[in-house]
Amino acid sequence: MKSNTLWPDIKSGSVVFLVALPLCLGIAMACGVPLFSGIISGVVGGILVTILSASKYSVSGPAAGLTAIVISSITLLGSYEVFLAAVVFAGVLQILLGILKAGGIGNYIPSAVIKGMLAGIGIILIIKQIPHLFGYDKDPEGDMEFFQPDGQNSFTELFYMINFITPGSLIIGCVSFLILFLSTKKFFKTSVFLTLLPTPLLLVGVGTYLTSIFSNYEFLKIDTQHLVNLPIISNFSDLQSNFAFPNFSFINTSTFWIVVFTLGAVASLETLLNIEATDKLDPKKNISNSNKELYAQGVGNIVAGLLGGLPVTSVIIRSSANINSGAKTKLSVIVHALLLLTSVILFPNILSLIPNACLAVILIVTGSKLTSLAIFKEHYKNGIEQFLPFIVTIVIMLLTDILKGVGAGIVVSVFFIIRDNIKFSFDASSDIINGQLYYLVKLPQHLTFFNKGYLIRFFNSVEPNSKIIIDGTINKKINRDSKDVISDFISIAKNKKIEVELIKYNK
Repeated sequence: MKSNTLWPDIKSGSVVFLVALPLCLGIAMACGVPLFSGIISGVVGGILVTILSASKYSVSGPAAGLTAIVISSITLLGSYEVFLAAVVFAGVLQILLGILKAGGIGNYIPSAVIKGMLAGIGIILIIKQIPHLFGYDKDPEGDMEFFQPDGQNSFTELFYMINFITPGSLIIGCVSFLILFLSTKKFFKTSVFLTLLPTPLLLVGVGTYLTSIFSNYEFLKIDTQHLVNLPIISNFSDLQSNFAFPNFSFINTSTFWIVVFTLGAVASLETLLNIEATDKLDPKKNISNSNKELYAQGVGNIVAGLLGGLPVTSVIIRSSANINSGAKTKLSVIVHALLLLTSVILFPNILSLIPNACLAVILIVTGSKLTSLAIFKEHYKNGIEQFLPFIVTIVIMLLTDILKGVGAGIVVSVFFIIRDNIKFSFDASSDIINGQLYYLVKLPQHLTFFNKGYLIRFFNSVEPNSKIIIDGTINKKINRDSKDVISDFISIAKNKKIEVELIKYNK
């Protein structure tokens, strides 16, 4: 371990810890499972998966994108313990996918869609954290769904929260933003003490101190519902009671295996998308081995399931926080996991004094780094082929979830690919030679039914009393629909006094 990377990794690990803590707890709360389950997954993902992972910066843990699947799966299977058994087998499935080299799927996701996913996550993170900033904590921290447990949605919540502002939380949030602003100033950057201390850690320290002061004033007092909600572990018996273990008695049912394959497929897809996105944020642009990543995630899910944890995936919010805070090696991710474990076991009472508003500021800043006006301008300048998939991905993500947004973006990208393939697959030209109009069309290697419309339009544009040369030199395969269009044109060409010459084209 190089000495010049040790301290940056420790600082980065502490920042990722502050981002991960509310998300691990919030996702567990949103799923309706023991809070410690989220911590278990954060630790397993942060240590075991990181050691096996091919990515230097990826952070794995419980994923908000799996919340709906976890809730529905527990309902289908009847208990959390049976669901844990499904998590174990989903991990085995991921290992098999890695062995079969299915990780290459991620390479076929268009760049505009990946960047749209990043920007969408950033926007969702900001929108979801604003109510916590104002002291309205009805919706769990880890919930990223459009429709929320309190009956509101991501947008209506922003208006509804006005009726439930907590003054103390709002003040702490404003102070936190002020500290972040001051951290950009010269005096802050030149202070040895202030530069040694990660700014998010300073925010939490100040926020916790203000919470204790506000407790003496009824108007500013912050209730426990607006503070970090932790399982209190005071002895070994409490620790044991927070572990759940899988129940394998339902493995002979079809419902169980439907959950296994659904969970394994979705968790793998989320991981591949997030690894691709993490590589794009990587300042050195390293390309991670996606098959190795599937193997690492599979091992992580087997262990998480056996210990009572939620399923793990690579998570872009924590990964981007890791990169933006200056991580140098995998140690930063391991540090964050160790902090999760030790703090929950050794200092739960101290962590329970941290206001949600303080952590909301950290998450809002993390989200703002994933999206910016410059990103939108860049894609707009790149043309409609890049801008539309980018925007569609964001909009559908905001109104549904990440996977549906990515799916919609891919569909739009495929539309442009097909359109361009049709538009540019033919090399067609015309010229007047010795007073006669000549057309030359070179058929591509493959003609499909997608090309039928172009052929019809082209042949309809051919003027009477002209000559057309159809060159099939490089053509290897022609679809029946396109062949019929060419045959029909040849048969009626004489009526229009159009001379047709065929070069290496078989009728």
